[in-house]
Amino acid sequence: QLQLVESGGGLVQPGGSLRLSCAAPGFALDYYAIGWFRQAPGKEREGVSCISSSGGSTNYADSVKGRFTISRDNAKSTVYLQMKRLKPEDTAIYYCAASLTVQPMCLMTSSTHGYWGQGTQVTVSS
Repeated sequence: QLQLVESGGGLVQPGGSLRLSCAAPGFALDYYAIGWFRQAPGKEREGVSCISSSGGSTNYADSVKGRFTISRDNAKSTVYLQMKRLKPEDTAIYYCAASLTVQPMCLMTSSTHGYWGQGTQVTVSS
């Protein structure tokens, strides 16, 4: 059973940076597209970014374009989300999720992802 473990969250000042990691210990992610989602208090979960199984295709929510970068290292079974110029509205619990597919694309929709991590808190505040 695929298990995903997020790390890298924390408290950061506005304008700062964080890098989140999504690891699958002992499991190959080569056939999984990975998505990052977030949920702020009182709000619905939203898609932030995704990357295809090969890494050749990525998507971003409009709210994070130009600030966040998703990447993956399949040799390490890890996907990263580099977050720069963070804003208070980026505060949320961030989840990574996996979708079993080898299609050269990815979707930022929760329903297409069958495996989820436990989440990591990101707080942007001065």
